[in-house]
Amino acid sequence: MIKLLENAKRLYTLKQNQTLPTYKRYLYKNLIDSTAKLTAVYGSRGIGKTTLMMQLLNESTIANSSKIYISCDHSMFQGVSLFDFVDEFSKRGGELICIDEVHEATNFEQELKSIYDFLDIKVYFTGSSALHLTSPDFTRRYSMYHLYPLSFKEYLELTFDISIPSYTLEEILTNHENIVPTILKTLPNKKILKFYDEFLKVGAYPFYFEDKTKYIDRINETINTILHTDLSKLFSIQADKIDTLKKLLITICVLKPLEMSIEKLASTVGITKATLYKYIEYLGDAELINHITHEGKRFKAIRKSDKLYLANTNLFEALCINQEIGTLRETYFVSHVKTHHQIYYVDKGDFLIDEKYTVEIGGKNKSFNQIKDIQNSFVISDDIEIGYANKVPLWLVGFLY
Repeated sequence: MIKLLENAKRLYTLKQNQTLPTYKRYLYKNLIDSTAKLTAVYGSRGIGKTTLMMQLLNESTIANSSKIYISCDHSMFQGVSLFDFVDEFSKRGGELICIDEVHEATNFEQELKSIYDFLDIKVYFTGSSALHLTSPDFTRRYSMYHLYPLSFKEYLELTFDISIPSYTLEEILTNHENIVPTILKTLPNKKILKFYDEFLKVGAYPFYFEDKTKYIDRINETINTILHTDLSKLFSIQADKIDTLKKLLITICVLKPLEMSIEKLASTVGITKATLYKYIEYLGDAELINHITHEGKRFKAIRKSDKLYLANTNLFEALCINQEIGTLRETYFVSHVKTHHQIYYVDKGDFLIDEKYTVEIGGKNKSFNQIKDIQNSFVISDDIEIGYANKVPLWLVGFLY
C-alpha cells in the first residue's frame, strides 16, 4: 500500500503540472465552502468534474504533502480497497483527498461509509450521473452536488472572459425587460442571437474550448464511453444491447417528441415495451436524454405517452444531420429549466413548471391563443432579442445558472 501511495503522489504531481482553466463553474463556491466531511459531485462525462477537483486542491491552503488526487479508473487501483488506501494516506498526514470516478472502485459505497466512520480526513468524490447512491445509511453521511453541462450564460462567460449574473426562473419570467439590457451591455457587440445560434451547436461541454475543431468527435467519444463503459458496468448490460441503446438515442434525435408512441418506438428499435422503459431510464440516468411526462400522470388519471428529448442541443450535431427547429427549441428550454425545476408537458401550452407557470415555446410570431385564459402563462419566443410583458426571449432561459 505504501508503494501504491508513492505512485499515486507521483501521478498527482504530474496532474498538478497540467494547465488548469481559470474559469470556475457555478458549483465551485458551494464546494469550496462545504463543511461536510464527504462531498459528492456527480454528472455526465466531459462536463468538468475532474477540473473542479483539481481547482479545489489548488485553492486549498492545506500543505501539498497532505492532499492528493486519485482516479479510480486508473489501472493501479483495480481491486484495491479504497478504505485501505485512504487509511494509509491519512496515517501519513493526509488531510484532503479528491477521488475521481468513484463508481469504478469495488464496493465503493461501503468503502466511503467506512472512511466517513473511521478516518479523520476530508473527502471530495465524483461519480457518473448514472450512479445510484441509494443506501440511506450512506447518503445521510455526505453532501451531494449535481454538475450540469455548460449553460448559455457560462458559454458566454468563457467565450468573452466576462462575468454575468444568474437569474431565477421567476425573475426571468417577470422581469426580463429589465434583465435583457443588463446582459446585452456586457457583450462586445450585443449580438445575442448570433451567440445563441452558436451555442445550440457547440459549447455545452467544456472541452469545446480545448479544441474546437474536434468537438463533435469528442462528443461521440463521450457518448460511446458512457454507453460502453459507464452503463455497461453499472447496469451489467450485455455488449450487443449497447448498440440498441445507441439506436434508441438516434431515433429520439430524428423524431419529434410524441411523433411515435412507446409501442411503435419499441418496435422501431427492436425491443419490448418493458425493455424500452428500462433503457429510457438508463439513458436518463446517464444524462443523455431528458424524460418528460404528462402532468396528468401525477394523478394516474391519464394515459399519455412520454416526451423524450436529447439532454442538450449539441447532441443533435453528433447524432443526426437534420434537426427540427421546434424540437431544438424545446430541447434547449428543457435542458436548462429541468436542472432546478419540476417540469411536465401539458395539453394547453407546452410545459407546466413547478405546478405554477404554463409556457408555450415557439418562434417570434407565436401567439397567446392556446394559453390566453391560463393564469401565470408565458410565451417563450425564439428569434427575438427583447421581449415584452409575458413574451420572453427563449435565449434568456440559459441564464438560470
